[in-house]
Amino acid sequence: MTVTLADVAARARVSPATVSRVLNGNYPVAASTRERVLRAVDDLDYVLNGPASSLAAATSDLVGILVNDIADPFFGIMAGAAQTQIGGPGDGSGRAGGEKLAVICNTGGSPERELTYLTLLQRQRAAAVVLTGGAVENPAHQAAMAAKLAKLADAGTRIVFCGRPPLPEGDALVAALTFDNRGGGRRLTEHLISLGHRRIGYVAGPPERTTTRHRLEGHREALRAAGLDDSPAGCGTADGSGGPAADDDRLVVHGPYDRRSGYEATLELLRRAPDVTAIVAANDTVALGACAAVRDQGMRIPQDISVAGFDDLPFSVDAVPALTTVRLPLFEAGARAGRLAMGKENPPPGGIATIAAELMIRGSTAAPRD
Repeated sequence: MTVTLADVAARARVSPATVSRVLNGNYPVAASTRERVLRAVDDLDYVLNGPASSLAAATSDLVGILVNDIADPFFGIMAGAAQTQIGGPGDGSGRAGGEKLAVICNTGGSPERELTYLTLLQRQRAAAVVLTGGAVENPAHQAAMAAKLAKLADAGTRIVFCGRPPLPEGDALVAALTFDNRGGGRRLTEHLISLGHRRIGYVAGPPERTTTRHRLEGHREALRAAGLDDSPAGCGTADGSGGPAADDDRLVVHGPYDRRSGYEATLELLRRAPDVTAIVAANDTVALGACAAVRDQGMRIPQDISVAGFDDLPFSVDAVPALTTVRLPLFEAGARAGRLAMGKENPPPGGIATIAAELMIRGSTAAPRD
């Protein structure tokens, strides 16, 4: 026999309205009363009818977390941290009572898929949406995103960006937590220059991503400040075929944020400029590919060539040698995004907070040999 709300109310010796308040978490209830209701829920194995309750409320108990690739630790760490904050009272009992259901939406880096997930979350009356990682710098996509997020916000959905800047237009956000990718990129290259490196190759991410642009801008700021020449030459992609990155200097190669790209792009860099003494990678995963390519060419790290990454993912310290990189507080940022999405924390002034990046100097970088 199906257990009803009235059955739970009778078991807990409260009104059905009180049971509803406890389960929806939208009205203060005395701790002792709440405990009786939750005990009755457990005893009777009552399951709240989510779709029906969402029709009566402005939003449902669903929260969407959009990531490019959940297998990438960069996104996995942020998504997991956000999920720790997406819930109700958080009493650790594991019982239902105002908690939210976090759903990870894996876009695969597709702008179209990103919009599709937002549409699906809109249909489900999502209570909140957290969008992680860099954004695509395409005016048409940005306009479509602004329109979609405005509709979600108008319906009561709280929207938080984590690791990406706000859109050029649109004010639907609760908050945007942005990483100081530009500053981190600048300090990393300054470190290499301080060691004596003058020919520094750069394995960049996809050219259309904000993260790619900001990190590369920081790298070039450091080069210019040191009086080093960018040497524009008009070569671009990891396979040497030109393409979207054809206006970059010959010491920069673009590709996906994965190990294979790091390997292939590094081989291309070494072919173009055999005299490079250091390579900066778009992220730590790309850096692992770069290290493998360097070793396959018979060179040692850092004796023959230095390699640096970005993000300070968990495996970075265990690489051999340990990887010099830029630490982004991914877990802390994800947890904060979760709290903001749930209204547990006030938004930063102006709705935007820039999170500092920290240089982590380890064994993969050293002074170039004479």
